[in-house]
Amino acid sequence: MSLRIFAGDDDDNLNKISSNEANNNNNNAKHRFHPEKKGIRVFGIAESFKKFDTKKKSTLAGVVMRRDLIIDGVVFGNATLKGNDSTENILSMFKSLKRNDVNCIMLDGLIISLYNIVDGELIQNKTGLPVIAITFEDSKGLEDNIRYHFPDESKLKLEQYRKLGKRDQVMLKTGKPLFIRYWGLTLTRAMTLLNSFTLQGSIPEPTRVAKLAARGVAVALQQQTI
Repeated sequence: MSLRIFAGDDDDNLNKISSNEANNNNNNAKHRFHPEKKGIRVFGIAESFKKFDTKKKSTLAGVVMRRDLIIDGVVFGNATLKGNDSTENILSMFKSLKRNDVNCIMLDGLIISLYNIVDGELIQNKTGLPVIAITFEDSKGLEDNIRYHFPDESKLKLEQYRKLGKRDQVMLKTGKPLFIRYWGLTLTRAMTLLNSFTLQGSIPEPTRVAKLAARGVAVALQQQTI
């Protein structure tokens, strides 16, 4: 379930993304993805949750941001802690925007909500948009952690984790390192996009703002239950 707050340039004639449209979307995405253009829009997604939340849900926020850093779309959703619904719910959030002017999806991590693993490749295939997933720290891998936390479900979780592939370490124009996975675009274009949306440090603005939004909503929801 997702909640759309507002979306700029909304149009009743905009086409919804579906699995049947994925092949056409993949072909068209390359033609409309030019990271150097001023009008490019990124859909940034981040989460917030408390480990011992009784609802066992994280709050997801998605922000549509233009290259000039104007925000013209926000949507909220959730994911189950330790669950397997993050990919489906992110796709639902994107569909609810009813936008055909988004050029790229940027994810603040792929292993969210206590190992609810996001399938970046599937999101790229379903939407036809390039996908960039960012993380900030090096890691020797999480397979042992997955086996420990999911003794009865480790096979599925390990398959999901291994499908993500290896990360590339890159250096932003700010001098800060970042670890990324990407689908539907080249490393050069991914770097152009990341540098365009990063003002300082290592956090691109679409995911930074999405994180703030997710935290704000998560706190508000928690206060309602007190």
